[in-house]
Order: sequence, then structure tokens, then C-alpha cells
Amino acid sequence: QVQLVESGGGLVQAGGSLRLSCAASGRTFSSYAMGWFRQAPGKEREFVAVISWSGGSTYYADSVKGRFTISRDNAKNTVYLQMNSLKPEDTAVYYCAGPSGHHPTLELMEGGYDYWGQGTQVTVSS
Repeated sequence: QVQLVESGGGLVQAGGSLRLSCAASGRTFSSYAMGWFRQAPGKEREFVAVISWSGGSTYYADSVKGRFTISRDNAKNTVYLQMNSLKPEDTAVYYCAGPSGHHPTLELMEGGYDYWGQGTQVTVSS
């Protein structure tokens, strides 16, 4: 079975940093883009960042641009999200996601992904 497992979440003060990891098993995602999404209480799930299969191209939501960095290690079948200068508005459950096929026009949307992790909680205190 395909499984994505996030880790690295926790409680941090505003201005602090966290590094999230997403370990994949059951299939290799090295040929596919991978994304991070988040869902805050009472809000819809939103796009955070995406990285191409080679790691050479990345794209970020405006709300996190300049503060977050997505990366991947295909040898480990793992994707990361380095989060710096965290704000209380970043508080959410963070999910990593992978597609079952190539959907390049849908990578900024939930519909572009078929496999999802259970999420890891990130809480930023003011």
C-alpha cells in the first residue's frame, strides 16, 4: 500500500522554525512532483508548496514565500518543508501529497494529488 507519513510538527513560538518531513513507502515518487498543503481550524485546506521531481523547480503560496523552503531527497523517497519565521497564522495541520500520475496543471490544487499523509500539527504561539 502507498503510505505517506509526515513528522516534525510541534509547538513553536512566533519567529521560530520547524522542519517537516514526509516519508513515502509503497511506491517511488521520484518521477513526480510532490506538494505540501495545510488546513487551519475552520478553514479549507490550502496549497503551501510544490517541488518538481528533480527538485529543480519549486513554487510557493504567497503567504509563505520567502519563509518556507521545500526540498526532496529522492534516494530516501522523502520530501521536506523547512519553515522559518513562523507566524501564528501558520498554525495548521500540514499534509504532504503525491499524485498517481502526471497532472502538471493541477499541482496547486487538491485535485492534483491522489495520496495524502495523515498530517502533522504545527502550532505557532504569539
